[in-house]
This record gives sequence, C-alpha cells and structure tokens, in this order.
Amino acid sequence: MAELLSDAEVEAALGSLPDWQRAGASITRTLKCPTFPAAIALVDRVAAAAESRNHHPDIDIRWRTLTFTCATHSMGGITDLDVGLAREIDRLAAED
Repeated sequence: MAELLSDAEVEAALGSLPDWQRAGASITRTLKCPTFPAAIALVDRVAAAAESRNHHPDIDIRWRTLTFTCATHSMGGITDLDVGLAREIDRLAAED
C-alpha cells in the first residue's frame, strides 16, 4: 500500500515536475494541445498508462485544454503513485 508523502516530500517531487502544482491533497497540471484530436490522443495514451499502473488521474477536457489531477483517493492525499503517474503524463505529453 502506498504511503502519503510529507509536505516536504511533495515539494521536493514538484521540484522535478515544473509543470505541476499542488492543489490541496492532489497535484495538477494543465496543458494545451495544438488540436482537439491531439488532446484526445494524449488522453488515450494517458488512459492506457494509467490502466497498466492501476492508478488513474482525474482528467478535465476543455476543447484543446487538458487538466490532469493526481491523488491517491484511498489514502486521502499524494503518494509516490501520483508522482510516478505525473512523470509518465509529462513523458507522454512531450511526444506531441
């Protein structure tokens, strides 16, 4: 079972995730894709990665703007699972 990260651990992780910010008990990133189909393609890639990890982000889709929010709901906060998923989302977003 994943353990909650301390505030200091979250801040340290965010130091290597410059596009992410803390939002209470989660971390979040908003990005714009060049087109709506590109946004949906990124969501599809993130969905596949999340499914393989059995750890899923909340995803808000607004035309070309996507917001990903990662939190370990069962733990009530941010764990290494969220940091790892954020890194994977960054990697997948960089493919575009």
